Amino acid sequence: MLDGELISMENVVFRSYIWWCGVLTLKMFAMSILTGLWRFIKATFANPEDLMSPKLKVKFDDPDVERVRRAHRNDLENILPFFIIGLLYTLTNPSTFLAVNLFRAVGISRIVHTLVYAVVVVPQPARALAFFVALGSTAYMALQVVAAAF
Repeated sequence: MLDGELISMENVVFRSYIWWCGVLTLKMFAMSILTGLWRFIKATFANPEDLMSPKLKVKFDDPDVERVRRAHRNDLENILPFFIIGLLYTLTNPSTFLAVNLFRAVGISRIVHTLVYAVVVVPQPARALAFFVALGSTAYMALQVVAAAF
């Protein structure tokens, strides 16, 4: 495939990459909404101007709110690198089967990670397995990008 064709809607790998980027972006937006929802439910606000009553105080230690915030931070630490590496990996003209399934692995495992960490808390190793599937897939793509650069 010619370089100009790698980033086009005719390229199945690129189409899969942008689809999963869109899904994961929506997922991160949902985490923002979930954090706000938990703050409202638990009356746990981080800013004085958000307090809905003079009886409330700024609070940073609600375990439910903090769990969702940690899950969201984990998304930022892991999904954003995938956005960069996934695009660079697309430019290496990888096997369609492998690339599409790596993108799926990252996307599905990040969704599962959120579900077992912040929505319905499931004991380990569920969260660790979801985390390492995405990390391993992204690391593999990064190694392929580095290898392709030489």
